[in-house]
Amino acid sequence: MLFLLAAKGATVVLPVLYGRAVDALAPKHGAAGMLTIPFGLIIGYGLLRLASSGFAELRDAVFASVQQRATRRVALLTFRHLHALSLRFHLDRQTGGLARVIDRGTLGIQSVLRLAVFNIVPTIFEIGMVTAILWTLFDWRFALLTFIAVGLYLAFTVAFTNVRVRIRRRMNESDNEARSRSVDSLLNFETVKYFGNEALEARRFDTALAAYEKAAVRSQVSLNVLNIGQAFIIAIGLAGLMLLAARGVVAGNMTVGQFVVVNTYLMQLYQPLNFLGFVYREIKQGLVDMEHMFELLTVPADVADRPGAPPLAATAGEVRFEAVRFGYRPDREILKGVSFTLPAGRKLAVVGPTGAGKSTLSRLLFRFYDPTGGRVVIDGQDISTVGQASLRAAIGVVPQDTVLFNDTIRYNIAYGRPDASQAEIEQAARLAQVHDFVMQLPDGYETMVGERGLKLSGGEKQRVAIARTILKNPRILILDEATSALDTRTEQEIGTALAAATRHRSTLVIAHRLSTVVDADEIIVLAEGRVAERGTHASLLAAHGVYARMWALQAIERDADASEGAASGDLPLPEAAAAE
Repeated sequence: MLFLLAAKGATVVLPVLYGRAVDALAPKHGAAGMLTIPFGLIIGYGLLRLASSGFAELRDAVFASVQQRATRRVALLTFRHLHALSLRFHLDRQTGGLARVIDRGTLGIQSVLRLAVFNIVPTIFEIGMVTAILWTLFDWRFALLTFIAVGLYLAFTVAFTNVRVRIRRRMNESDNEARSRSVDSLLNFETVKYFGNEALEARRFDTALAAYEKAAVRSQVSLNVLNIGQAFIIAIGLAGLMLLAARGVVAGNMTVGQFVVVNTYLMQLYQPLNFLGFVYREIKQGLVDMEHMFELLTVPADVADRPGAPPLAATAGEVRFEAVRFGYRPDREILKGVSFTLPAGRKLAVVGPTGAGKSTLSRLLFRFYDPTGGRVVIDGQDISTVGQASLRAAIGVVPQDTVLFNDTIRYNIAYGRPDASQAEIEQAARLAQVHDFVMQLPDGYETMVGERGLKLSGGEKQRVAIARTILKNPRILILDEATSALDTRTEQEIGTALAAATRHRSTLVIAHRLSTVVDADEIIVLAEGRVAERGTHASLLAAHGVYARMWALQAIERDADASEGAASGDLPLPEAAAAE
């Protein structure tokens, strides 16, 4: 603030010295030969000009850390808040739109801080000082005309800019939609190619771009109209003040130097006033951009820790679901009073038809959602009463759809425990049966896996996911249909890696393919949100119920697949028969 005031003070005094230097050099009554060079005034003018620029640069240098730190803090706060929000929020929002909101919001903060502090406040200060100086040096008419011109300029700018803000909002909405569509389309690149819908995606993207184009044109035209109106007001004000000054010189009430002072002050005010319109527009636009980002901060988290929630003490790893009820929507209940126990160190499998609520169990165990009835208990502790960080540290998951970061294999495995050493990463990879494959690659563990791991096959991605979970070393493990997307041969090869991952851990297996759960200590059959059957593989087959029917249907499918494979030569018949 000191540098700001010093810079603006030097700027305001400059025209006074300039006018006195002109008077000192102006001929007086034909005595041109008696003129002397006003060294003091000229040197003082040069020093003030240097001070004006120097203090302005020092002001910017000092404020840079304030501006950048404020932007960094708000961006980090928003980022953390987004990660704290529920899975429900992220399933309803588009990633591209969210990224765009944060990008524009952080840039908006920088604009508002810089422009409000360094332009709005100093310009108002300068207008006040110039008005007072004109009144003091000349008379009230100069001050009044300056005040009226500035007032009209500000009123016109504010009124017209408010109209442009509405256009800016539409531009942002169109921009968000275009960005979201492009990101969504590129993330699903393979799907677009499978169905040959490049033209459809281009049309959808062009529709969003057309809406943005229309809003952008309206924004530019309105800007031009605003600039014309501002220039008209400034021109009228300049002409009026110059006429007053010229009459004063002709009447002998003012010197030529004073005429120059008036002109210099007006030209000096014209620049910040002209810039003030741009500044006000930018601040309004910055506030619009910030508005959406701060709206994200007001979104409450559906799942939040209780004040002073203790960490989970996961000792043995026993999991209990006690009459759990849950629905993603109030009018559609998925789980209707589900109860079961996963003993410590044992393997429990959950099977059932699509939509029975199998994957919902893992989401409740991870506390992505809270049950609407009943409770989930780990080692005697209701998970809704403990800290989420400690809860998730005790649970590992190998999901059906393994999504990897667009980074190296080493980074993706180490994501299970970022502080792990290279030796620990390699040991986890060996247990997951992926180390030998990695060492055959030219870059080894530094191999980039591509967007969402697209450079790796399904089996390779799954092995990396298993290695990541082994490295995390959780007490409880969830296999959420971990091999359902793989072929039978790859599934059998990954079986060894899964056996290493589940050893000595409480394991909840969510499966569609029943052949993967025959070794489970207990199998629970979910149907219509309830536990329809439970028991071992043998006892459930003997009961001739839902499980037995599912097994028979899948056996027919396996036989059909084996026959097709043998006929096409994909699998040698003896091996296929042996596998069955």
